[in-house]
Amino acid sequence: MVHRPVATTAAPLVGHDEEVAHIDRLLGDAEAGKGSAWVLVGEPGAGKSVLLDTAARRAARQGVTVLRAAGYENERKLVFAGLRRLLEPLLAGARHLPGEQGEALLVALGLRGAPFREPDDHSHRLLIYLGMRALLSRASRERPLLLIVDDVQWLDLCTLDALTFAARRVAGDGIVILTAARTDQVPGRLGSGFRRLVVPALGARAAARLLDLQPDAPRGPLRAAVLRQAAGNPLALIELARATADSSAGAEYALNGTLPLPQRLERMFADRLSGLPRLTRRALLFAAAADGSDLPAALLAASAGDPAGGLDAWFAAENEGLVRLDSGHVEFRHPMMRSAVYQTATFAERRDVHLALAEALTDDPDRRAWHLAAATLAPDEEIAGLLWSTADRARRRGGYPAAAAALERAAQLTPDPGRRGQRLLEACDLAMHAGRPHWVERLAAQVTTGTSDPHLATGATLLSCWAMAATGRHRAALDRLLPLAESAVGTAGDVALAALSQAVDAIHYTGDETHRRTALELLPALTEGAGDDCRRLWVRVGCDPLADRDAHLRQLRRVMARRGHGPHAPALLGATAWLLDETRTAVGLLGTAMEQMRRVDPGKAHAEVGQTLAAAQFESGAWESAWALNEEVYETAVENGLDPARRSAMCVKATMLALRGEAGCARDLADRAAAGVDPAESRALYAAVLAVRGAAACAEGDHELAFEHLRGLFTPGPDLRPLHYRLPLYHVGDLAAEAVYAGRQAEAAAVLRSVAARPAGGDMSRRLAMQVHRARALLASDAESGAHFTAALADPEGEQWPFERARIALEYGQWLRRRRTVAQARTLFAQALTTFQQLRARPWAEQAAEGLRACGAVVPPEVGGRGRLLDRLTPQQSQVVRLAAAGLTNRQIADRLLLSPRTVGFHLYQAFPKLGVTTRAQLRDALDAGSGDRGVPGRPVPDG
Repeated sequence: MVHRPVATTAAPLVGHDEEVAHIDRLLGDAEAGKGSAWVLVGEPGAGKSVLLDTAARRAARQGVTVLRAAGYENERKLVFAGLRRLLEPLLAGARHLPGEQGEALLVALGLRGAPFREPDDHSHRLLIYLGMRALLSRASRERPLLLIVDDVQWLDLCTLDALTFAARRVAGDGIVILTAARTDQVPGRLGSGFRRLVVPALGARAAARLLDLQPDAPRGPLRAAVLRQAAGNPLALIELARATADSSAGAEYALNGTLPLPQRLERMFADRLSGLPRLTRRALLFAAAADGSDLPAALLAASAGDPAGGLDAWFAAENEGLVRLDSGHVEFRHPMMRSAVYQTATFAERRDVHLALAEALTDDPDRRAWHLAAATLAPDEEIAGLLWSTADRARRRGGYPAAAAALERAAQLTPDPGRRGQRLLEACDLAMHAGRPHWVERLAAQVTTGTSDPHLATGATLLSCWAMAATGRHRAALDRLLPLAESAVGTAGDVALAALSQAVDAIHYTGDETHRRTALELLPALTEGAGDDCRRLWVRVGCDPLADRDAHLRQLRRVMARRGHGPHAPALLGATAWLLDETRTAVGLLGTAMEQMRRVDPGKAHAEVGQTLAAAQFESGAWESAWALNEEVYETAVENGLDPARRSAMCVKATMLALRGEAGCARDLADRAAAGVDPAESRALYAAVLAVRGAAACAEGDHELAFEHLRGLFTPGPDLRPLHYRLPLYHVGDLAAEAVYAGRQAEAAAVLRSVAARPAGGDMSRRLAMQVHRARALLASDAESGAHFTAALADPEGEQWPFERARIALEYGQWLRRRRTVAQARTLFAQALTTFQQLRARPWAEQAAEGLRACGAVVPPEVGGRGRLLDRLTPQQSQVVRLAAAGLTNRQIADRLLLSPRTVGFHLYQAFPKLGVTTRAQLRDALDAGSGDRGVPGRPVPDG
């Protein structure tokens, strides 16, 4: 029962699981007759009020009586104003109180006309408190009580004293008192009767989740800026998301490292600046304008006008809790305080500061250029040129986001329209290489509307089409790319090839036959030498990876042997090798591409390269590496709005879950990946989802359902065609295996005939040939099955795909055992079991172990030390340990996993005993023992 309406808030409760669990325990104690009093403390906007609302709702559902009140600053001088609001629902029962106590309470609350005595009358005040105590105790005997008081620092002093009196006496009653106050404003009068429950800032993952729940949640660099500046403050996340929606100004601030604060947040933080000495406020402005905390505090103070060039200017700010001084450097305690300092200053004040900093940073041309840019409002080619040089230096290092930001600002300051458009287009291209589609679209739109140059317009069209495809609008991208390529054939071959290269990803995702054939017909019309060989090969293989495979492989090797490729060649050649089932080569090339990107941005995987590398690692048996990289890809894709990459990462994860026996989780994840997607517009995704559902059903032993899912990978009727021109073919062996169990061999045989006939020229890849032999072995007569099983396992190159090969070994062993060829069957079962245990593919490991026992062999203990060790850890601990073993520091791990360094240290502290190690140096050896990654190159690790 709730006697007052529960306040609502726009902020959903995210990331405060521990605090909610604590509140649940308190309510449980109240029902058992054990009371307590607590004050929730935290910074403004931390979520204290939301937690109080949550407590009220949960208490009401449990039948707890909820009494609520809040402190108001303008009522602090009103006697017992807060207590009257709090007790009002119970006052009807005051007539049952002992005479003097009830009378004193009613008079104190202004409900009786008897003369009121002064509050400092101690005997009378005791009667008031005893009356309140008796009223609460009587009510708690009927049902437990929850008293909630928000903003307790604004309560009148009489009510505060009454609450403190009650708090010291609720232990024996079913009464819980929950109050809330800002960390620096907890009333001292609450005393020791109230225990503190700290409401911390949200962790990185929870903050990201809350931000993504907001309407028009920001993406890309703007999203990163909001997360950085809010620093886990829920109110700041919500307000900044609202303020930056559809705001180009917000994006500009994000590029410069700070966001404008909405008025509500500005007032919250700026109030603390009043009363500071003038020199301190000016020094704070210098610190806020500096683009980092690594400038010495003495330099900032001297620039601000401290005649001694010392640190006196900082003492007042540090005493107020606004900054911290560490090793001679100054750092704001909260990023929003930095924004408040900067935002409350006038432009003239900010300009003066930026010019002074530029003068002090003559040895740092990049920072100097940015400060000069911040000090001007009008176009200035000299400053624009300095920023162009900054961008060029960043680009040479591979720092695409920083280079794009510098070029965008340079374009804004460029007086000449033609040069401005060129710089915008260059910024757009760099934003594309940084994997930021929303940024790309915004820049491309500026190019299109600001220039009449057809070359620039064409470049903007190509880049905007990339952004469309990267965010899931593949058909819209193809409807622009293919006509562009067709119009450019014969006149601008490089443009045509660029358009076709852009189209390949979209064609592979949609699986649309009309678009695929159009691209293949256009490619031969290109003149020789148009564009580079990497792109030409990519287009041919991407549109038809099964045709002329041997010729494509020879071309791939020739291109790889040449020198002088651009920086993007490893990623393009790696993706080409993956499509050609040269998985080992693909892992090496894609790993090189990822390593290059990590050197510049160690925090996150490049989503488009990362999703292909994760898939190749998974196929090659490096499941642990694939899992870790896939998690990074998912986070990056969510952050930047890369919808296809996000869904692809979900499918890769779901596949591993299914093969490890977590069928329910795998199905749920696959269903989420497919949610809201038209299968006809995304055949690659739908094929992956069907494969996951089939694997999950197989793991549970539901072979009829597994067959139905896998049969869905091919069209019905006599004219059998794969749902997608590539992906379904690799599941023909799985389909045959389920058909045997389901008694539907004839249907599987028809599909097999269709698959076996597809590759042109008879140059089927080893991987696909292995699956075709497997299917034939399962569906053929006994006289022919043995030969096909032997053929499937004969090629040692099949070791590139250990799980697929182990399944064939398992099925061959089962076939041999039924024919009582026990010795050979035992060998195959043992080989399969070793692989399945290393990969932690539990359902198949159990089948292999059962086969061994049936052959009279002793089943060995599980191998794959790394996998078994990681089983002892939570998923978060597992990720932290892997990165620490690879040599990353706590701060590097924190940046990559969106955690704090302190949390990383805590996870390592918890993991060491589980792994049997005592030092960080022992982690690599502990995890390498019995590693299941089979020597396949894993994810490159940055220096650290």
